[in-house]
Amino acid sequence: MNIPENLKYTKDHEWVRVEGDIAYVGVTDFAQGELGDIVFVEIETEGETLDKEEVFGTIEAVKTVSDLYMPVAGTIEEFNAELESNPELVNKDPYEGGWMVKLKATDAAEYDTLLTADQYKELVS
Repeated sequence: MNIPENLKYTKDHEWVRVEGDIAYVGVTDFAQGELGDIVFVEIETEGETLDKEEVFGTIEAVKTVSDLYMPVAGTIEEFNAELESNPELVNKDPYEGGWMVKLKATDAAEYDTLLTADQYKELVS
């Protein structure tokens, strides 16, 4: 299982990569493995400001649909449009090509409340 050290994680199996004042968000390698083949990603919250742990979209696999939760409060700046035609990127490349949204945090200090790679490893092991 791939759990990059440079990312932060949530108990809901999202990862966060902070670059300046923008954060990329996606689902972890563990989550995509549990879900199975991803067939659709729906994000209709682009441009909206949401609270931490609020649902920002859904991810659909062959057998299930799961909600996606905000890791921190903020505004959804961009949806990864590549996922509309290639949702399987979430399975193939969850940490790079399979990112779901870019967001701008309302309070950057909330990043400090997220799990480290080691804490996330403990959660899923």
